[in-house]
Amino acid sequence: MNTRSSQRFLAGIALSVLVALGGCKSMGDVTSSIAMPSAPESNSPEDMRRYSENLQQRYEAHPDNKMVALAYAKSLRSRELNDQAAAVLQNAAIKYPKDREVLAAYGKALADAGRLQEASAALEQADAPDSPNWSVISTRGSIADQMGDHRQAQALYETALKLAPDEPSVLSNLGLSYALSNNLRQAEQVLREAAASPRADMRVRQNLALVLALQGKFAEAEQVSERDLSPQQARENVASIRQMISQNNGWRDIQAAATRNKSVVR
Repeated sequence: MNTRSSQRFLAGIALSVLVALGGCKSMGDVTSSIAMPSAPESNSPEDMRRYSENLQQRYEAHPDNKMVALAYAKSLRSRELNDQAAAVLQNAAIKYPKDREVLAAYGKALADAGRLQEASAALEQADAPDSPNWSVISTRGSIADQMGDHRQAQALYETALKLAPDEPSVLSNLGLSYALSNNLRQAEQVLREAAASPRADMRVRQNLALVLALQGKFAEAEQVSERDLSPQQARENVASIRQMISQNNGWRDIQAAATRNKSVVR
C-alpha cells in the first residue's frame, strides 16, 4: 500500500471509531418527576426499540420536559437514530438555550449525525472555563480529528485527561488520534494504557487490536481481540484488516470496510 493509501486507510478506520467514542451512548439513569419506563432488560435491538418507543410516548405527552427529552434522545442515539436524536435535542435546546446538559447532549447527537460544524458550536456553548466537562472536551477533540486538525484534537484530549485522569475512553480517542497522525508507535502506547484500565470496555480493547494489526502485529492483535470475541471472530477481524493493508484499496472501499469495522468496535 502506498503512503497516501496508507494514510487514507488509517483515516477511514480510525475516524469511524472516534465517532463512537466521542460521547457515551450507554443507557444510564435519567430521571424526572414524570413516571419513566423501566430500563431495557438487555441491549438487544428489540429491547432497545421497545424502551425507545415507550420513551417516545412520554416525550409526545410532555414535549417540554427536559429530562424526558434527554432520555428519549439518548435511547435514539443508542439505536444509531442520530438525526432523530438531534431533532429532539434541537427542540430542547430552543427551550433551554443556556442549559449546558442539553447543549452537550445536542452537540454529541449532531456529531453522531455528521453535522460537525453545528456540533462544534453547540459543544463550545456547553463547555465553560469555570465548569469544564471532560466528556464535552473529548467530544470536541473527536470532531477536530474528523475535520483533520489532529494537533488541536490531541490538545483537547490532554485537557480532558487533566479533568479525568486515566479515563480510558479519552485515552482511546487520543491513541486513535495518534494513529490518524500516522504515529502508530505512540498510538499503541496510549491504547495499551487505556486497555489496562479496569474501566476499559470492548471498544477500547478492539481499538488496541486495530492499531496492533496496522503495524503488522497480527498474532498479538488476535490475542487482544479474543478477550471479547470468539477466536474465529478475532481471526476474521484481523484478516480483514490484513487484506486491506495488502491491497491498494480505493477510498470508497476503505470507507465501506471502516463502516463494517465500526459495528465491531463500538
